[in-house]
Amino acid sequence: MSDLFTSEEEIVRPRRQRRRRRKRSRFGSFVAVLASLAVIGAVLGGVYYGGNAVLNSVDGLFGEPEDFPGPGTGEVPVTIQDGATLRAMGATLVDAGIVASQDAFIAAADDNPESRGIQPGNYVLRSEMTAADAVAALVAGEGGARVSLPEGLRVRQTVDRLAEASGFTAEELQAAVDAATLPEYAEGEAEGFLYPASYDLGGEVTPESLVASMVARFEQTATDVDLVSRAEALGYTPREIVTVASIVQREVRREEDMPKVAEVVYNRLTGACAANGVVRERLQMDSTVHYAFDDYSTVYTSPEQRQSESPYNTYLVSGLPPGPIAAPGDAALAAALNPASDGSCYFVAVNLETGETAFAVTAADHDANIARLDEYCTESDLC
Repeated sequence: MSDLFTSEEEIVRPRRQRRRRRKRSRFGSFVAVLASLAVIGAVLGGVYYGGNAVLNSVDGLFGEPEDFPGPGTGEVPVTIQDGATLRAMGATLVDAGIVASQDAFIAAADDNPESRGIQPGNYVLRSEMTAADAVAALVAGEGGARVSLPEGLRVRQTVDRLAEASGFTAEELQAAVDAATLPEYAEGEAEGFLYPASYDLGGEVTPESLVASMVARFEQTATDVDLVSRAEALGYTPREIVTVASIVQREVRREEDMPKVAEVVYNRLTGACAANGVVRERLQMDSTVHYAFDDYSTVYTSPEQRQSESPYNTYLVSGLPPGPIAAPGDAALAAALNPASDGSCYFVAVNLETGETAFAVTAADHDANIARLDEYCTESDLC
């Protein structure tokens, strides 16, 4: 008979018996649930242990994660972002060519209990380091980025150098330069006032704070040498003294020659060299022409360049150029404030490798020094 119909016996069955049957059914359901959970647990346990076995077998097949043998070469700037996970750090280092794989970096970090303390910021590491060395450098902060700016760079070169070392873009850095708070006597121009020194790039450094520290370093030096008062005593503005110092910085390399070059600049400005063949107030410095053309490929200038109408062409324009042409260092600033008193009107480098420079009072002696340079150039590839 079909299940759709109910027998007369079922209809008259006592209620108590039906209640007992319902109780037994509930108990049976409970036992079934427990049995199901046991089966699921067994299955999950099998998956876990089986999965581990599979992973272990894969590790056995492929060995350790890819890693460089180290110790690495060169310098590679890299930025660890705030909140970066170890995996994100590993990806950053892989992209930069510092470590070979994320897995090697993570494994090395797991082996170094201090890796959780790696700080965000800018670092300079080596190319193709071992993952363990990379982790250790980040943990110790030894890879904290630092940039050294030599004397004699113009703002454009400074920005390029900083961009290369810091990870900031040239546009970000130039914007920071343009917005920087400069000494009043800088007249709104940063050229010459971004002090050449070494600067930290790690931690919370920003383009703005970096540029501000460079200006602050200049102002500290200006205070140390009493720039404002001593410039006035010499009859120049602080900006003009920095301009003289920048020319000195670009013209010679040896510090002992700098006061002598400063004297030549002042002697030409004042007309003290007119009797020795120098047009009054004409500096006739190649360094200012190089600045006008932003060309530093040679120590010389061409006849065409020396005929340019740039206000920085001191072969044609009398007096100092409109402003500094580079960032002078301590020695150049000191020389501009303490020129020699030898009566020199001319100078020329006679050895481009050592920077040896010869000075002269008369045009005839200067010609003899130029002959020394010509002789040197017959045997040197630096000319």
